[in-house]
Amino acid sequence: MRTLLIGVVSLTALAQTASFEAVTIRPAGPEEAGISGGDGRNGGLKIWNMSLRGLVGNAYSVPGSLVIGGPPWIGEAGYDILAKADQPLGERELFLMLPGLLADRFQLQVHRESRTVSGYTLTVAKGGVLAKVSDPERHSSSNGGPGFIDSAGNGWGALAKRLTVLLGRPVVDKTGDARHFEFHLRWTSDEVLAGAASPNPEAPSLLTALREQLGLKIEAKKVQVSVIVVDHAEPPSAN
Repeated sequence: MRTLLIGVVSLTALAQTASFEAVTIRPAGPEEAGISGGDGRNGGLKIWNMSLRGLVGNAYSVPGSLVIGGPPWIGEAGYDILAKADQPLGERELFLMLPGLLADRFQLQVHRESRTVSGYTLTVAKGGVLAKVSDPERHSSSNGGPGFIDSAGNGWGALAKRLTVLLGRPVVDKTGDARHFEFHLRWTSDEVLAGAASPNPEAPSLLTALREQLGLKIEAKKVQVSVIVVDHAEPPSAN
């Protein structure tokens, strides 16, 4: 097992020159957990009712189940975060800045380990990709819920991340396609929510939707994934 110490995350050139000029962190209210990124106009990042374990997962692009170690409270206490970048940024760049915010306000120290676990691979189905290619200059945006994912300006790695949450196991992008796409994925949600129904009962299963709407497929495989180990964390510093 190989261990790689993480100091400063390698950022894109744009994210390297940016910083959060205003950050507010408070104990979470009762609302449902979620996260929203800036749309390129104001560089704002809003996170609500998310544990530090979930925040670390978002910061390092792994599901919360692959964030291990640390004191028990990192998976129990939820936080609301409002952060404003000092320049217009898209969602990808804002997430690239999140590790620095956590290190500063939670005194977070982590390292990354590579492990082989049961998961899925995301590949291109026979017939090729069906999604529309995004304008290279477009800022990224995404939204999702039971039975749908809307995305623009994101690669298949971002979709694999969302599928990881939906399927409860790591999904690894093996498409070999570095382009960014626009799509509106619709399927029949298998998730049973109190008082909620699938937004489209006539929609196909998730696996069929991926193949028919995007030209992609997923297969159960042993996959090598990055696990984030929390070495140190403290409750957030005052605003």
